[in-house]
Amino acid sequence: MTFLKGENPHHPKPGSTIKVDPIRDKLAIQKIKQTLVKNPRNLCFFTFGLNTGYRASELLSIRVEQVRYLKSGDLLDVRQPKTKRYRQVKVNRVTSESIQSLLAWKELNDNEPLFMGQRGLLKVSTVSRMVKTWCEQVGLNGHYGSHTLRKTWGYWQRMERNTQIPLLMEAFGHTTQQQTLQYLGIQSDEIAAIYDLEL
Repeated sequence: MTFLKGENPHHPKPGSTIKVDPIRDKLAIQKIKQTLVKNPRNLCFFTFGLNTGYRASELLSIRVEQVRYLKSGDLLDVRQPKTKRYRQVKVNRVTSESIQSLLAWKELNDNEPLFMGQRGLLKVSTVSRMVKTWCEQVGLNGHYGSHTLRKTWGYWQRMERNTQIPLLMEAFGHTTQQQTLQYLGIQSDEIAAIYDLEL
């Protein structure tokens, strides 16, 4: 198959999507963090995404001045490029610590983006490749990309904390509960589980 100049064979055609998976293995999450310890920028991005549910584009829009003095329990407002609305999250301890580690590792000015690459601001496509590589390095099978971090946050909110679907729907900005269930890929798991009951 031949592709037109500038065409990305891995990018979905208009109107179609590439479905990515959440990380359903807590041990794999810890292994990825261990592999990223020597790169505070990547560790911060991974941790930030897992603990806030922000889209990659939202994480990439964050500037140093927004987070330099954030402590655990503080609120962070980030504008969603997709909806133009702001979404506020409460920053937890691991996110705060990863931000401080990044700022201690590399001197950044307040007006700079938090997540810079060698050639400037990271791109969502670059983040997708990074996440895919991290997951492959720890032996995860499946489809992974930039949305994996956001989906992982929602998946564990639901599976471990039993966060109600309407709350997750609001956090994700979805219009229906069905959309949220499909997005998280947990509906089939929950349907299968109802047959575990023995009467």
